[in-house]
Amino acid sequence: MAQSKQIRGTVEDVDQIAMLASPTRMEIVMTLEALASPTTVAELAAEMGRPADGLYYHLRALVSSGLLEEHTEAGDQRFQSTTPRGQRVRLRYKLGESGNAKAVRRVAAGMLRMAERDFIRASNQHDTIVEGPRRELWVARLKGWVSATDVAEINRLLVSLAKILDRPRPARARKLIALTWLLAPLDVKPAKRSAHAPKAN
Repeated sequence: MAQSKQIRGTVEDVDQIAMLASPTRMEIVMTLEALASPTTVAELAAEMGRPADGLYYHLRALVSSGLLEEHTEAGDQRFQSTTPRGQRVRLRYKLGESGNAKAVRRVAAGMLRMAERDFIRASNQHDTIVEGPRRELWVARLKGWVSATDVAEINRLLVSLAKILDRPRPARARKLIALTWLLAPLDVKPAKRSAHAPKAN
């Protein structure tokens, strides 16, 4: 079992973060986190809807980076996430032009590409629910002025959403969904009114 830089929670190593910039590798890690048990390549491929042959290269790279563990059980090669059971990979952000910041930005770009792909695929399925309380497909961009208290409340709500999606897979199959969000402060100042600007009536 080849391993290095094994993780147990938050990731800040630049090489490990860069490894997750690949949407395929990110999806592998997320799927194994959701399964929460050692999984064969065939089982993983079935969960992801991808051919198994296309996963081996990525699995070897993820094991080498320490993001996955590899086991052999009853002659079967199995993989699992190195994050604690019931937790997801968390990235530690360092701002500016550091290697960490650049790697995190590449991961964010990859996640947004995955979200676009998910949206297009779902919008082409005639049984996707797009209205009402059981709506499954929704894209929006919201923008507004908030206080520090408001930001804390937004984060609390996002954590609550994450906890819903972090629940173990039930014995009875349910629908699998993906939720992607981006929260970012905008460097925008309201334009100053000119003293000679006409007033609205």
